[in-house]
Amino acid sequence: MNVIETKLAGVLVLEPRVFRDDRGCFFETFNLARMTELGLPAEWRQDNCSVSRKNVVRGLHYQVGQAQGKLVRVLTGEALDVIVDLRRTSPTFGQHVAVELTEENRRMVWIPVGFGHGFTALTEHVTLSYKVTDYWSPAAERTLLWNDPELGIDWRVRPEDAVVSAKDLAGVPLKQAEVFA
Repeated sequence: MNVIETKLAGVLVLEPRVFRDDRGCFFETFNLARMTELGLPAEWRQDNCSVSRKNVVRGLHYQVGQAQGKLVRVLTGEALDVIVDLRRTSPTFGQHVAVELTEENRRMVWIPVGFGHGFTALTEHVTLSYKVTDYWSPAAERTLLWNDPELGIDWRVRPEDAVVSAKDLAGVPLKQAEVFA
């Protein structure tokens, strides 16, 4: 597995070795020994799947109190995965990285506790799968405003074409967000 560090300390892009032949391909999506060697958790609480159509923007989500680390990958289609540093004491607080996750590149991204997460569906049909380190808690969930100008995120969709839920439209700007110490 190839590991790519990002400008956000702790956020890793993981590229599995893909074995291809005339039948298709094979690759590991999770190997506990390798993941713990990289510093990822040994215990996971929940696996999630999100299906979206083109131009759907989901996020930016995070949980406080019952915070979650996430291991994210795309099963079908292409998504632009966006991670925002919400650790107030971090030198990269408020900065983001965007990683293209596709069914072809097979990349995964590890997002530790302390970050907001969202994505844009870039193709007609996107299935995103992710493991989380703690259970989803409605009381702990927070939403950062997806189009906060202070974040400067290029979601790769025109704002007027973005399909965004009412909950995500009601997200708070970074300046008002409950963040991590």
